[in-house]
Amino acid sequence: MLNRRSATGLLAALAVLAAPVAFAQGYPAKPIRWVVPYPAGGGSDFLARTIGQQLATQTSQTVTVDNKPGANTAIAAVDVARSAPDGYTILSADNGTMVFNSALYSKLSYNPDKDLVPVTLMGRFPMILVVGPNSDIRDAKDFVAKAKAAPGKLSYGSAGAGSPHHLAMELLKVNTGAHMVHIPYRGAAPALTDLAGGQLNAMMVDLAAGAGFIKGGKVRPLAVAHPARLPQLPDVPTFAELGFKGVEASAQVGVVAPAGTPPEVVATLQKQVAAAINQPAIRQKLVDFGIEPVGNTPQQYGDLIRSEVQRWHKLIREQKISLD
Repeated sequence: MLNRRSATGLLAALAVLAAPVAFAQGYPAKPIRWVVPYPAGGGSDFLARTIGQQLATQTSQTVTVDNKPGANTAIAAVDVARSAPDGYTILSADNGTMVFNSALYSKLSYNPDKDLVPVTLMGRFPMILVVGPNSDIRDAKDFVAKAKAAPGKLSYGSAGAGSPHHLAMELLKVNTGAHMVHIPYRGAAPALTDLAGGQLNAMMVDLAAGAGFIKGGKVRPLAVAHPARLPQLPDVPTFAELGFKGVEASAQVGVVAPAGTPPEVVATLQKQVAAAINQPAIRQKLVDFGIEPVGNTPQQYGDLIRSEVQRWHKLIREQKISLD
């Protein structure tokens, strides 16, 4: 039989154990701040605003997108990492945030493994090899053959050093033995403009950034760095179809929260974001923009990050790529 002191202690312990569950059941009970590490108008911003609007409808809570660009996403990452771990400040994190940066910089202002926890991968932006409209390069095989025949003669642009566009082309170089000169730009748009004008030979670009140029005939797609053909470009083959195995790359954008966020809150947030992604009108809107919708579990997203770290850190080391 319990005495009063023991009973009081037991009730206190049960209250502590029940608190996270009760907190999760009431979540979200106030507005959510969604930090995006890029300026308004880009693919990551579109993804956050599109899903955030649906999330607000589902939860009856305001979702405010806060754009904090700079330092290859590190400024936004530090902001969220230092925020209260309660699920009310979340981050749109891409490969740069969670995978590339820790290999590209010898000193990083945040630790993606220790400071942030995965919630869900929202979507992928598959990479596409494109050339200018007047290029004499016929297809991807011809491109690789020309790059191998004249090492260093062909140039390729990217949205910036260390970007998924840059590293996708480095992956192609490693897998084919081709050698090309990298010319980094500040964003995909100026690189595409120079490619269309003939100042560059090629680049890797995601459909969200390059759709207007592709549809307008300003650049010509040769191959997609994806396991399957894209529904928006059914006539463009994959690199695997052409015999180039392992050339798969995409910008991957997910939601992460500060380390220490209760697992129950993470689970609730994941379910709400996944439900928003799978809402038919939202899903179609993402596909039309050039995004492959996902909405996986925190475990699946975490496993993906770890496998991507192994794959890309090896490439970055071997190619001696650094942003220091």
